[in-house]
Amino acid sequence: MLTVDQARDRAAAIVHAARRAGADAADALVAADRSLDVSVRLGALEDVGRSESAELSLRVFCGKRGASVSTADFAPAALEALVERAIAMARAAPEDDWAGLAPAERLLHGAPPLLDLDDGIEPEPAALKALALAAEETARAVPGVTNSEGANAGASRAILALATSHGFAAGYASSSHSLSASVLAGDPGAMERDYAYSTARHAKHLDAAEAVGRLAGERAVARVGAGRLESGALPVVFDPRVGGSLLGHLIGAISGQAIARKTSFLLDALGTEVFAPGVTIHDDPHRPHGLRSRPFDGEGLAVSPVEIVRAGVLETWLLDSASARQLGLEPTGHAARGGAGVGVAPSNLYMAAGHLPRETLIGEIERGVYVTELIGMGVNGVTGDYSRGAAGFLIERGEITRPVSEFTIAGNLREMFRALTPANDLEFRYGINVPTLRVDALTVASG
Repeated sequence: MLTVDQARDRAAAIVHAARRAGADAADALVAADRSLDVSVRLGALEDVGRSESAELSLRVFCGKRGASVSTADFAPAALEALVERAIAMARAAPEDDWAGLAPAERLLHGAPPLLDLDDGIEPEPAALKALALAAEETARAVPGVTNSEGANAGASRAILALATSHGFAAGYASSSHSLSASVLAGDPGAMERDYAYSTARHAKHLDAAEAVGRLAGERAVARVGAGRLESGALPVVFDPRVGGSLLGHLIGAISGQAIARKTSFLLDALGTEVFAPGVTIHDDPHRPHGLRSRPFDGEGLAVSPVEIVRAGVLETWLLDSASARQLGLEPTGHAARGGAGVGVAPSNLYMAAGHLPRETLIGEIERGVYVTELIGMGVNGVTGDYSRGAAGFLIERGEITRPVSEFTIAGNLREMFRALTPANDLEFRYGINVPTLRVDALTVASG
């Protein structure tokens, strides 16, 4: 696999070649990764997968015209042809007043911040197999578990480097380790499935295999005998592993592209109270060994922690350079490269913990539902209308009681955000993290 220096030099070289061939400006991203995954099922090895890949993405600009291309072929002749093709495409493209590189004065200068994203550990298949077997064995030992979908352990290492024609060239390495287990409980014809997983930049930060397996087993057993709900307006409590999806809908609504195209239900919301006053939402790209930490954004801009929502008030859009120009604003350091294109994405996004203990948040509910699984993507980003299938547990007189499934929760995200209350149990386990969340008076309909 390429080293960071090699990836950076290749990105810089093709940018130089594009300029030499006639491009007014250019940038290039080189991404390489190597991964190993081991799967087991019912105590036996099921699969070992190893992969390695590298890709180069090039953007060129000829005046106000631009084009993007990508390749996995690093041969000199192939790269030369790539440059020629990109410039020909750019010259034939329509003019775009917002096209161009990010502002030079906003580029990251000096050494990238040290975020401790790479532990340098690339485990052997035998070690990953042992982890997966331990997780599955513990899950299957939970009373009530009757079958297994298996367990998986994996490790990967990635290199990312970016170069621009106006003075930026840098890269970094990151590692990732994961462990998961999925099991079934109940009798044939009425089985319930659930899972647990752990992901970390450093192998030493993974949850113990036994803890992952035990949680997967207990979750599956708890779902056995799921019944139906009566339809009506009920308080809904979102478990942290599904509650983060609400922040995902927020990010889609405040992305620069959605605002510039006027396709967001939060179009006129900047500077207004979008959430309840007790809600603050952070984005922290500098979190040490964070799952989405990064020293610079997808256009080479310096990044820094930001409060997206402060005490309920929406403080910023998420802007790459093109959408920022279109809106007459400054880019926010949230540009993200996806293949040859540029969009926006948060880094380590999280909602700050509230003041209520989880027990109190739930204990105040006379009758409601605790959601542990969401199904489908029935969300309209233009209107904010929200409707998703769900499963979880009934809440009665402040206690989580029996499992329920095959119901739909519906509302409007604007109203849901304003009615949202966070508990104080925030943990950093995922790319997007939230505490337990309660949203009052959603429409719950039995399937």
